[in-house]
Amino acid sequence: MRVLGVDPGLTRCGLGVVDGATGRPLALAHVEVVRTPASDALPERLLAISTRIVELIRTTNPDVVAVERMFSQHNLHSVMGTAQASAVAVLAAAEAGLPVVWHTPTEVKAAVTGSGRADKAQVAGMVVRILRLSEAPTPVDATDALALAICHVWRGSAASRIDAAVAASAPSRIPKSATRAGARPTSRPRPGAGLGVRAGGAL
Repeated sequence: MRVLGVDPGLTRCGLGVVDGATGRPLALAHVEVVRTPASDALPERLLAISTRIVELIRTTNPDVVAVERMFSQHNLHSVMGTAQASAVAVLAAAEAGLPVVWHTPTEVKAAVTGSGRADKAQVAGMVVRILRLSEAPTPVDATDALALAICHVWRGSAASRIDAAVAASAPSRIPKSATRAGARPTSRPRPGAGLGVRAGGAL
């Protein structure tokens, strides 16, 4: 599996591509951070991010795009920029016909370090160990993007196998109206049922 991880941001958007499978060593295929100056107009900044993601999808040919699931923050301006960059990444993936998955920061930390409360330094350190790098890519948006990709290789592929196993083992549904031949009724008939008693009198 080849996963493109996207750590969305308007000023810095981390992009990391990882190859691997559950139970096998993972490998770094590509990592970078797309920067857009705050002095540029918003449409130009979003276009720069979109153009680079589209190019990266074309050159690296990932199987899936993993995007960080955004949570509300106190800084509304930061939230808007992150949401806009995230939407650009999702659109680029959709145009390429690629599936998109989301992982929360806690899921990523837990998958990479074993603790959902790990800090960024701990995440970066584990990314270096997992991908057998000489040093952590900088800035931190780069390692965050790689951590997203690693998380999906490990957790996403396992979840897909579980879903497939559940679907394969699920019994076929029998319509409610269908009954088995020779089955006994599950409830007793009401007194007087089938005796032809009419309302208000005898037969």
